[in-house]
Amino acid sequence: MSQVVTDFGLLTRASAETKMFHAGDVIFREGEDAAQMYVVKSGAVDIRRGNRTLETVESGGIFGEMALVDGAKRSADAIAHDDAEVVPVTEKQFLFLVSQTPYFAIGVMGVMARRLRTMNTLEP
Repeated sequence: MSQVVTDFGLLTRASAETKMFHAGDVIFREGEDAAQMYVVKSGAVDIRRGNRTLETVESGGIFGEMALVDGAKRSADAIAHDDAEVVPVTEKQFLFLVSQTPYFAIGVMGVMARRLRTMNTLEP
């Protein structure tokens, strides 16, 4: 079976709206409602629960997708690791991409599966 492509950089093209965050800026907090996911255009973003960094998402990676898939509140904090430029993807855009681009949906599922496997190996 081939490796699932997890570079979502295509969504960061020049015409895409971006948001800038400085190192340490909070992008979202655990427990918040979610209306969008993000693609990292440049820099890096830490995904944290409490004082533990679960993952550092770098350029071409996505975060915040889980809440768009299941409609639940944010499950972790997202904090800029260093200066980061991100592209927001609204729920409407997300649903369009999933319905029109099967490889996008498979890529998102691949990211979520990898993260779940990683969480299953972490000590409590």
